[in-house]
Amino acid sequence: MTMVGRESESAAVLGLTSGVLILTGEPGAGKSTLLGLAADRHRGRVLRMTGSESEANLTFAGLHQLLRPVLAETARLPVRQRSALLGAMGLADDFGGGGSGQAEPGDAHLGEAEPDGADTRRGGPPDRLLLGVALLSLLSDLARQSPVLVVADDLQWIDAGSLELLAFAARRIGDEPLAVLAGARERAGEGARGGATAPFSGFPLLTLDPLDATAAGLLLDRQPYPPTGSRRLRILDQAAGNPLALIELARANGACGADSPGSADGELLPPTDRLMRVFAADLEALPEATRQALLLVAADDRAVAGRVEALAPAEAAGLLRITGGGRDGWRARFRHPLIRSAIYHSAPLAARRQAHRDLATLLGAEPDRRAWHLAAAAEGPDEEIAAALEESAARARERGGYSAATTALERAAELSPGRRDRARRLVAAAGAAVSTGQPHWVRRLAAQAAALTDDPELSAEASLRVGQVLTLSTEHDTAMSLLLRAAEDPRLRRVALSSASVAGFYSGDEEYRLAVRARAHDDPWTLTVTDPTADRSQRVAAIPTLVERADGDPARLISLGAMAWLLDETALAVRIFDDALHRWRLGGSLPIGLGCSAGWSYLDHGRWAQARTAAVNTNSAGAGLPHLDAAARSLEAAALALTGRTDEARTAGSAALSLVDPHRSRAVAVRARWALGMAAVADGDHVGAYEQFRLLFTADGDPVHYACSYPGVAELAAAAVRTGHGAEAAAVVERTAERLAEDPSPRMRILIHRARALLEPSQAEPHFTAALAEPAGGQWPFERAQILLDHAEWLRRRHRITEARHQLNTALETFRRLGAPSWIDRTQAELRAAGVESAPTGPDALTSLSPQQQHIIRLAAQGLSNREIGERLFLSPRTVGSHLYRSFPKLGVTARSQLRDLIEASGRS
Repeated sequence: MTMVGRESESAAVLGLTSGVLILTGEPGAGKSTLLGLAADRHRGRVLRMTGSESEANLTFAGLHQLLRPVLAETARLPVRQRSALLGAMGLADDFGGGGSGQAEPGDAHLGEAEPDGADTRRGGPPDRLLLGVALLSLLSDLARQSPVLVVADDLQWIDAGSLELLAFAARRIGDEPLAVLAGARERAGEGARGGATAPFSGFPLLTLDPLDATAAGLLLDRQPYPPTGSRRLRILDQAAGNPLALIELARANGACGADSPGSADGELLPPTDRLMRVFAADLEALPEATRQALLLVAADDRAVAGRVEALAPAEAAGLLRITGGGRDGWRARFRHPLIRSAIYHSAPLAARRQAHRDLATLLGAEPDRRAWHLAAAAEGPDEEIAAALEESAARARERGGYSAATTALERAAELSPGRRDRARRLVAAAGAAVSTGQPHWVRRLAAQAAALTDDPELSAEASLRVGQVLTLSTEHDTAMSLLLRAAEDPRLRRVALSSASVAGFYSGDEEYRLAVRARAHDDPWTLTVTDPTADRSQRVAAIPTLVERADGDPARLISLGAMAWLLDETALAVRIFDDALHRWRLGGSLPIGLGCSAGWSYLDHGRWAQARTAAVNTNSAGAGLPHLDAAARSLEAAALALTGRTDEARTAGSAALSLVDPHRSRAVAVRARWALGMAAVADGDHVGAYEQFRLLFTADGDPVHYACSYPGVAELAAAAVRTGHGAEAAAVVERTAERLAEDPSPRMRILIHRARALLEPSQAEPHFTAALAEPAGGQWPFERAQILLDHAEWLRRRHRITEARHQLNTALETFRRLGAPSWIDRTQAELRAAGVESAPTGPDALTSLSPQQQHIIRLAAQGLSNREIGERLFLSPRTVGSHLYRSFPKLGVTARSQLRDLIEASGRS
């Protein structure tokens, strides 16, 4: 039987067998009822997670609730995954993780950390990615036994850590019989706690709109005392299609006497107040002991023990249901959150405070819950309670609960008697909030701290925290100003300048770049980020020593990978990134936005599928930060353009530009324009290509971005010779060569030679020869193949056909291996013009797979198991197996043992 007026919604939830569906709507719309209907009808295992206001700040409380019935099943997980899950739920002493790996927000795309800083691997929160993989693996294993339905109600009150893990797993559900059905009061990302359900943004939504007049009337007719006449009209008008309001107002109407003529004329309050009064009215008929017990469980829905008998009348009245028991204790589940709110707020303030004091007395063994109840009972500032909350925040941070830690520190500040302690705790809260990626929260906390104290140390740290989080936003100017101010404090100088160099890089503003560089002293990271072309050889020579000093610390390796990438040591950058990412996944939390610098290295090195995977992962971790999202879109656009998906590339590139101001976020804008230019080249639109590549340089020929513009110089020349802009492009090329003359990278020497060869055909051969003779050229296979193709075209036009054919065949092999269809077509056309008739060929079989499938094949070829691959790529083993099953026929293999030979033959090992 379906719900009145919810026939299509009922069909949707009952038909969900795999994937995700989020129900949204106002309180009383019927979300919980639909979730219950789906759970009752499900023919497999149902796991539940229900949000609770009293546990919204208790890290992983929801995870514990979800997995409590299947804890025994965790025995089949790998040891690290099982330890992480049990540790997160407080059921084990060992997380199974290596260390905090907590990177500063400035690490976003460049992944910078402290190359010579302290070892970050000792202690710290569990790796959220490892926890996500563990949860995904567990749910996938359960789904292999029987279909699994995860029901998550009241997302807005589920603690942030549990919500993020469930969203992580939900995003990676393949075609297995695993479904997540959730309900939230608000649309994803727009609710309480500053967008508490943001991790679930992007999933399919089913909004429960108000019932229409027909359905509302039918629902009223099904009530025990259906209202009639003017009463009916008033209820229909005031309920405005809200099912719960219709039911409760009809109940109230029957209770006050359906035949009483005056009752219909009584004043009906606005919906919220009216419903609160309706719910509170139910309390009057209950015994005093029941009302007291209800107040306690309204304050904490786990406060049921010893009160089951007292709560029985309330359960009989349908206000709540008692669940659980046994080792994990009892819980109260209210029929609707508004009932709980009505019970709690109908009690006098003094009674509510006393309830929290009573609960705190009973929770001596649970310091976190005790601290929050003491805080709720506080009548004014109280240092003891503030200190307890500060300790709770520290425990939350150790478990990766940064939202909970921030909230606890913020409340601790409110309860601090002294202004300095209040300011200190607000600054600490801002520091914790940086890791949540919510700039507005950090800003508000820092502003409150600044209003309380003139302490220069606290003010400097507050500026640092705001500047760090703004580095990930589009407010680079503000970030730079705050970070440079923080750098005036000797204690913070290094980390502040490190973050400021990243903000300056993203901005591309010359004034800020020079300001940071002037303060950098001898720090190799900051000097490289602020000018990768100055003293390049010296910086490159230092990298091996810095890698050795890093001693395997992934945070420091990440920074060195980014440093190598900026210095055009692409092969070295890829090796460092591979090692660092593997170490992060073994023992630390991946910093937000890490994928972009690694992704560009992979792209330059010809590992396009991996680059796109990095972009997609970064984008999904964007946390509502437009600059971060734009950076990921620009990287994705580049990978799409090179692989011939030009319409999608233009969409992604245009989206990147729309998210930022191109004049204030020059790094992202230049990269996006490069991607759009390559899409135009792939489509044969040379005019469009020239327009995009010309925008990488100013009217005077200077780079728009001091580092990101230069790699586009050869493409500018190639488009210019096809559109009649040779002279203009030549001026840009020569200006670039002049600026880089002191110590150019091998890559820039190659690109400048290519540009000059294209622009000066009569003097081209020495440039082609020099470009192809560069020993380091193999690091950039696509660019090398382009030079081979350009050279071959030049040779054919001079009737040196035999030489041209050799160059063309070599280029074609590379383009096929990379999966560059537009360049394959162009090369084959040149071969035909050179008298070589060949059957049309497309990209090789490996590049016909999706980026994720290509990555899985590469890891399988290295001998990794499905579970190990899943842990690296954050997929369930079942999903990995499904991808391999679908990929083998396309590759013409029947066993994993054949993959190594296939990869080696394609040149992708």
